[in-house]
Amino acid sequence: MGALAELAGDENNGESSRTFVFENENHTLGNSLKFIISRYPDVKFCGYTIPHPAENKMHFRIQATNKNTRAIDILKRGLEDLEKVCDHTIEVFEKEMNQFSSNT
Repeated sequence: MGALAELAGDENNGESSRTFVFENENHTLGNSLKFIISRYPDVKFCGYTIPHPAENKMHFRIQATNKNTRAIDILKRGLEDLEKVCDHTIEVFEKEMNQFSSNT
């Protein structure tokens, strides 16, 4: 994964609402992460944009339902949950490939 920064101008919205800028990331991470985070009950809004095709950046916005919940904590939880999904997918794939290989 590329570098991560916060979009300028979000300071006045409090910690519960942030736009994060991912360098060298695209729809693959954006859509997967949005799918996971948007289902959390403490999330009011979650979305991402690719501002311009010539820029290799993704803007990822999170707004929590509670002013005391930090958007960065939601992002961290989402990335950890996405990692678990990926790990599970790899395990199932490798198991099935081994089973297929042993049957041929």
